[in-house]
Amino acid sequence: MTAIVDYGVGNLFSLGSSLRALGLEAEVTCEAERLRAADRIILPGVGAFGDARAKLDATGLVPVLLEEAERKPLLGICLGMQLLFDRSFEYGEHPGLGLIPGEVASLEEDLADKALKVPHMGWNSLELVREDPLFKYFQDGEYVYYVHSFYARNCRESTLGVSLYGNLAVTGAVRRGNVWGTQFHPEKSGDAGLRLLRAFAEL
Repeated sequence: MTAIVDYGVGNLFSLGSSLRALGLEAEVTCEAERLRAADRIILPGVGAFGDARAKLDATGLVPVLLEEAERKPLLGICLGMQLLFDRSFEYGEHPGLGLIPGEVASLEEDLADKALKVPHMGWNSLELVREDPLFKYFQDGEYVYYVHSFYARNCRESTLGVSLYGNLAVTGAVRRGNVWGTQFHPEKSGDAGLRLLRAFAEL
């Protein structure tokens, strides 16, 4: 069973629907015992980093997530991926979960081409930089769907794939140990995203 963490900021309906469309068992939960009982965990997220971290802290689930990440697959999606890092500089500085070394910074500040729109929204090809079982059903260069204004940087050792946006190689997917993250939304990325979710369910 895949547990989807409900802490008030996730795109839970489409994610749960995507997993069920694959014939996979999924449960949206904010209960520690259900997370412990799950085979794997997905941490979704939309919105601002500081607000999401505060809401996650309010659930009391942070220690549970840190413990479970040591022994089962955990996938962070979009803002959920950003929360996996050490810190974010979105409207101030906020601590992350520290599961993956690196930081989250402003796309707008780091883009050389100021004519490019922020948020980075829409379809972009994902270039895989190393092999990983999360992408066993995925072809290099397939298109995935992004919606974000901040991105992960200083995380080269954990990067699995990038998408070019102007001068920036935007971190699209990461892994460290049992912890994976995608900046793009698999549940909004058509067939390619469904194949990624299937691979995650097989980890």
